[in-house]
Amino acid sequence: MAALTDLLVLPVIQAPMAGGASCPLLAAEVSEAGGLGFLAAGYKTPEAMYQEVKQLRTLTSRPFGVNLFMPQPNTADPAAVEVYREQLAGEASWYDIALGDPDAGTDDAFDAKVAVLTDDAVPVVSFTFGCPSRAVIDRFARVGTYTVVTVTSVAEAQAAQWAGADAVCVQGVEAGGHQGTHRDDPQLDGAGAGLLSLIPAVREAVQLPIIAAGGIMRGAQIAAVLAAGASAAQLGTAFLVCPESGANVLHKRALTDPLFSHTELTRAFSGRPARGLVNRFMREHGPYAPAAYPQVHHLTSGLRKAAAGAGDPQAMALWAGQGHRLARELPAARLVDVLGAELEAARELLAKGRS
Repeated sequence: MAALTDLLVLPVIQAPMAGGASCPLLAAEVSEAGGLGFLAAGYKTPEAMYQEVKQLRTLTSRPFGVNLFMPQPNTADPAAVEVYREQLAGEASWYDIALGDPDAGTDDAFDAKVAVLTDDAVPVVSFTFGCPSRAVIDRFARVGTYTVVTVTSVAEAQAAQWAGADAVCVQGVEAGGHQGTHRDDPQLDGAGAGLLSLIPAVREAVQLPIIAAGGIMRGAQIAAVLAAGASAAQLGTAFLVCPESGANVLHKRALTDPLFSHTELTRAFSGRPARGLVNRFMREHGPYAPAAYPQVHHLTSGLRKAAAGAGDPQAMALWAGQGHRLARELPAARLVDVLGAELEAARELLAKGRS
């Protein structure tokens, strides 16, 4: 099994961003530049995931990763979902679409995707929204795949170590998109730990390499998380605006648009806490959205697509980390180079301060 550092020339990982942003071209450019590019298999069929892996392999011979969503327990309250459906009726009427089926499934075809990725092994597989069983991780180990579990607490990191994962991706509350908590507890909404407090706590609790994620946009921040005990940094929002990113152009523009001044955690679009730019939909529906993932995701899927088609960012899920205003519209390979140079400059500055 390769070590994490063997997979990287630079300690820069492009986060898997479900919904289209993490396309094969973006992942390939990052990997070719010496980072680690990632595909996001969440919400895709096993066949679509396989086709993206196939395409990525034609674009790079460097290591890359694929991210899987863990199956979710069906704990949603159907009555609460129905009330939310009624609340969204006006939105559906406005965009002239039918709301989606909240019962479209909770396992994201996990077993089928595992079968595909163990039959035709990829270098790295990461997991979000839970920790797979030791049996699943052992299947990947047998085919030489490096496994990473996303964690948001010490307890989740310990669970990942017990299951046999090769590394943990420690996600701070600053991160854009969904919080990767293993169990969605509404009582803990907004109580997530900041990245620089979480890294050392996890470092002392487990013996696994740490990938740091959450609000990282500059090389100096990469230096900070490495100094705190991480082995690499994972950046999502920083790569979202790259020309190779598959994100909607409205989403890319919104990241630096003064109209969208800040981010918040919301359940409005998916039923699970996720950080995005505050827009009309989030303000109007966020306070009432139930803890029901992926039921709410399925319910609002058509709405979000219709809003994008209508050129209306006010009803799109504009996922973004807290550092979104630092986004730079650079080609992905150039961004990796710039981050590497900034990291080196920060290290030199730190060395001078010590001498």
